Amino acid sequence: MILEKYEWTVSGMDCASCASKITKAVERLPGVGTVNVSIMSEKLKVDLDEDVGNPEAIERTIKKLGYGVTRQRQVGSDIVENAEAYSEDQDHDEHSDSPRHSHDKPEDRGKSWYQTAKGQLVIGTGLLLAIAWVVELSAGAELGKWGFVAACLIGLIPVARRAFAALATGQFFTIEMLMTIAATGALFIDAAEEAALVVFLFAVGELLEGVAANKARDGIRALAQLVPKTALLEIDGTTKEVPVAALKIGEIVLVRPGDRVPADGEIISGFGGLDESPVTGESIPVAKEPGDEVFAGSINTDAALRITVAKTAQDNTISRIIQLVEEAESARAPTERFIDRFSRWYMPAIVIASALVVVIPPLVFGEAWDTWIYRGLALLLIGCPCALVISVPASIASALSSGAKKGLLFKGGAVIEAAAKTEQIAFDKTGTLTYGRPAVTDIVKLGDYTNDAILEIAAGVEAGSSHPLATAILKKAESENVSIPHSSGSKALMGKGVEAIVNGTHAWVTSPKYAFSNKVIDDEVMEIAASHERDGKTVVVVYRKNEPLGLIAMRDEPRKDAADAIAQIKELGITPIILTGDNERTAAAIAGGLGMEFRAGMLPKDKLEHIGTLNLAGSVMMIGDGINDAPALKQAAVGVAMGSGTDVALETADAAILRDRVTDIPAMIRMSRATMANIRQNVAIALGLKAVFLVTTVLGMTGLWIAILADTGATVLVTINALRLLGYNPSKNDAN
Repeated sequence: MILEKYEWTVSGMDCASCASKITKAVERLPGVGTVNVSIMSEKLKVDLDEDVGNPEAIERTIKKLGYGVTRQRQVGSDIVENAEAYSEDQDHDEHSDSPRHSHDKPEDRGKSWYQTAKGQLVIGTGLLLAIAWVVELSAGAELGKWGFVAACLIGLIPVARRAFAALATGQFFTIEMLMTIAATGALFIDAAEEAALVVFLFAVGELLEGVAANKARDGIRALAQLVPKTALLEIDGTTKEVPVAALKIGEIVLVRPGDRVPADGEIISGFGGLDESPVTGESIPVAKEPGDEVFAGSINTDAALRITVAKTAQDNTISRIIQLVEEAESARAPTERFIDRFSRWYMPAIVIASALVVVIPPLVFGEAWDTWIYRGLALLLIGCPCALVISVPASIASALSSGAKKGLLFKGGAVIEAAAKTEQIAFDKTGTLTYGRPAVTDIVKLGDYTNDAILEIAAGVEAGSSHPLATAILKKAESENVSIPHSSGSKALMGKGVEAIVNGTHAWVTSPKYAFSNKVIDDEVMEIAASHERDGKTVVVVYRKNEPLGLIAMRDEPRKDAADAIAQIKELGITPIILTGDNERTAAAIAGGLGMEFRAGMLPKDKLEHIGTLNLAGSVMMIGDGINDAPALKQAAVGVAMGSGTDVALETADAAILRDRVTDIPAMIRMSRATMANIRQNVAIALGLKAVFLVTTVLGMTGLWIAILADTGATVLVTINALRLLGYNPSKNDAN
């Protein structure tokens, strides 16, 4: 069986129940494998066996449920929309037998609410309701009643069609079905006015949900719009305007002052400042020169730059961020999974309770049937779990969108919930608390070799390595005009150093401790190394077989915001600790300045084991560079990679910080805690309103229109509350 991947844009999805409804309906179709629905991006992805099923059946099913659907097709390396849009206002064709409905059309995007399909339904049902009231007042109650019946039926028809379409896929317990039963029942017990009002309020609720959902999506849509649609491509000394999607790796583009960078790449000529705030959230322009990396969406503030394209359009940093935020929806928080399980039995339980309310009082106590049918129908509407179901994903979606705009990436609700519970934070030192750009400060001769000779051998051993210490040695050799000799057989000694064959002879660059254990250096040399380490420097020994050549000392300065970040972390009640492979004296110098505990001389496996030990005492967040610390990042409850939008920063850990700012760590904690507080508020609102009106309905104090208002109102309230997270600033020291 060969599964083909299909993708559609589905419009009109407002909450998790919409995604659930589509997923369950599509999963039942023949040939369908994995189904993935993203509310944030309005995407449906399906693995389909074309020998058994077909995409047209999927499209028909989605349209019957009341959603607009547009198939996408693959063109080269780009996904584009199919010329044929499967939306509800299409003429019927051989693939379409569905009616018009109230969900958003694809072309509704960007329109005012009253121009959308949902808005027009609200206006239409509202006018019918008003006309019915006018008729009742002018022509009498009997004629007015038929006006309300007409208003109710016209507004209810699209809802009922969606309800029965869901029923055909095995889904009885939907809000549309409850609405249909309640409104129809109200008509039968001669409560036409309330039935019409219920239908109108339901339409208003759907409209408000759609507006709120689109608001939550705006942040992600804004990200996608940051990358320009066209680029100036250099061809034989001239420039030609081409679509960004057509750019290929290795091509050269010209970016003029004021233009946005069209692709991730590297500057090959030109000097200037780049505003990278669209990508990293950093508001201050960053000075760039040839050799520096740039991100798509950055704004060129100064001179013209020539840039070599390093990534295609679908792989640039912003595209990757959008993809991660979309994929994060599938990593649901434990609270969300619990609410989902709870709602599965909650709605059937309410339906049963409603039936009992209708039947027991008249049969057992001789009460009036009309009274208890009315109360049972009201109970049915109150029992809809829409507000409860949307309470968690609405907050998570807002947090993901808000965090992405601020350079804080969470890979799902589960990560946000785990981050909120953090009690300890373990930091790697190099590149995390420090800049990760150590510079050579001292070269100490241990024999008859000159400084240049020591540097030459060290550079030969480190040639090709991207380790920060290797980079420091190679840069020093370059600045001293020391030629780098030919080397081969390079081999990393995990956490200890590097060995290679330089000019035909084995040579090593290792830690003093490793060299001492192999009897290459003595106690006197160890003391010289220790004196440099006490100054916060990292020392390596350069030697050939049993022949020490010299010591190279390097220093990596703490980031300017590191001390402030650690102070904020402590204010949050979290214990910070450094886990580093560096020597104890250097680690002590850095940790002492920041007021932290530390563990030094740790190999990757040591970090892994220590994270496991820390987890026993409370949830641990690990902050690292995403490469050497990968095992520890995975072992921690939450692994966070730092880096300016690199692939490693985006892929390795559970979360990523796009700015090289340590203060974004406490900001990430605040964001996650604020999100969980928001979720608790939403659950309290949803359940609180339900509880109050369940009691008042059974007691006869509130009726049908109050019931639907309670459900719609709760849904709107939790959505609005969740949207507050879009404006939340986790970087403020006084954020709570």
